[in-house]
Amino acid sequence: MALIINEIFHSLQGESSWTGLPFTFVRLTGCNLRCRYCDTEYAYTEGAPWPVDAVVAHVKTFGCPRVTITGGEPLMQSQTPALISALIETGFLVTLETNGSLDIGHLDRRCIKIVDFKGPSSGMQDHNRWSNVDCLSAEDQVKFVIADKGDFDFARAAATDLLKKIPAGHILFSAAHPLLPVDKLARWILDAHVEARLQIQLHKYIWPTVPRGV
Repeated sequence: MALIINEIFHSLQGESSWTGLPFTFVRLTGCNLRCRYCDTEYAYTEGAPWPVDAVVAHVKTFGCPRVTITGGEPLMQSQTPALISALIETGFLVTLETNGSLDIGHLDRRCIKIVDFKGPSSGMQDHNRWSNVDCLSAEDQVKFVIADKGDFDFARAAATDLLKKIPAGHILFSAAHPLLPVDKLARWILDAHVEARLQIQLHKYIWPTVPRGV
């Protein structure tokens, strides 16, 4: 059975604790959520079928030891766990970006999960699967996209509990570009003494006019 792939490309990681490092990105087609600030709507439906072994072979051609599987929502596709394990067995460090609404408990434990729990401004807050927190290890990361003060207050409250599972450097507060100025989010974090990492979606500052493939 094939995966439906939207794009595969080599770029700098723009988010997470690996910001700035080269990664190969495998973007899968399809998403079960419709966040109001989504910046990858093209991944909802555009894509072509690729067998798992073809994806692994193509990823090898970039000569990069790190891979991020993203979307859309990659866990919508049944073959995603097989792709993750195949890449890890080939020797890649694999991270998975997931929207927090689907079960992560069945994934290869060697995969590093980056779970994006949705705040109120997304319109998708009711889809958060909080039981996924029980599946996190100290290697995993949790991201909150923040568009306004309501999102910040939501993320701050959640971060308090998350610190029991993962370190502060793995709790990511990301300003929804361009809805929230980064300096405002930085000020909120400092004033509230939140133990979280500010991230700025680096790729949007390096390539501000390039909508995909970066």
